[in-house]
Amino acid sequence: MADHIEGSGTEEDPWILTTPPGKSEFDAWKDEAADPPALVIQVGSTQLRYHLRCLEDLHAMLTEHGDWMPLGNADEQKDAKPGTVEAWGRSTENPVGGWYGIKKGLRGRFANYVPPVMEQLGLAEVEHNARNNRMRAI
Repeated sequence: MADHIEGSGTEEDPWILTTPPGKSEFDAWKDEAADPPALVIQVGSTQLRYHLRCLEDLHAMLTEHGDWMPLGNADEQKDAKPGTVEAWGRSTENPVGGWYGIKKGLRGRFANYVPPVMEQLGLAEVEHNARNNRMRAI
């Protein structure tokens, strides 16, 4: 589990997490009433939303993968390195058939924000190095 975790994962009491390198803090919560249900990430004044099912889908993929997978964090405008969590989060081969990010222009950085949430939920182990981090299912 990450060292710095606060909150219960609701909008009123969000998880306060850090990115895998530990350099940036962000809030996260589940919005199950949204259409579609969303994992909400608040970074300063920027709000990103990912399909909430990404948590279950990514866990299933990592379990099947069976080993560490590079995160490969990238902005939406940049190509994701093949074989990474970021690439999977955009792939037409994933269960949603494309981007887990909901709002165009704010769909990237999947591998920066979703892994710490999964770690908080006890679904994954995430490395916390300065760069080139990986994750695996628990």
